[in-house]
Amino acid sequence: MYRIYKIRDVIRIPPEDFDKPLENAALNVLRQIYEGRVTRDLGVIVAVIDVDVSPEGKIIPGDGATYHDAVFTVLAFNPFLKEVVEGEVVTVTSYGLFVDLGAADGFIHKSQITDEEIEYDPTRQALIFSRTRKIIERGDTIRARVYNVSLMAAKGLRVSLTIRQPYLGKIEWIEKSKETARARKS
Repeated sequence: MYRIYKIRDVIRIPPEDFDKPLENAALNVLRQIYEGRVTRDLGVIVAVIDVDVSPEGKIIPGDGATYHDAVFTVLAFNPFLKEVVEGEVVTVTSYGLFVDLGAADGFIHKSQITDEEIEYDPTRQALIFSRTRKIIERGDTIRARVYNVSLMAAKGLRVSLTIRQPYLGKIEWIEKSKETARARKS
């Protein structure tokens, strides 16, 4: 889910940063440019960790800044298909759940929760299963599988999740399933 990447780029150090150590100025510039950026290859760039910047820069006529070659490390959130993730339910709606995965929210459509009919309780912000009476509400911890990741132009990264497979869903349900399986083996 989280990965570390090395990136090579040319960075512009503005004149107002000339009084700072070069690496600090470069790190500040890179953080402004890259942190929070969403790319197809890297996902969401969460943080610029470090930088190795060339001490020799170039000056372009008409621009008072210096341009330096830099190699830097970033931490990126980039979920992959079929990955199992855990997160907290932050929003419950009549059409599904939004789960906090850290750098982005995942979405579980109600069709990816269960085959049962689901009732939405807006006062409790909960989904209630009609037959088994299981409840998923805001604040619950969910284990889910990533089944689609897409880059949305205006919204950033969209992570679609499912909990329809065995050993997925609320952590309490998973623990109960394990206990039942152990009891059957005994």
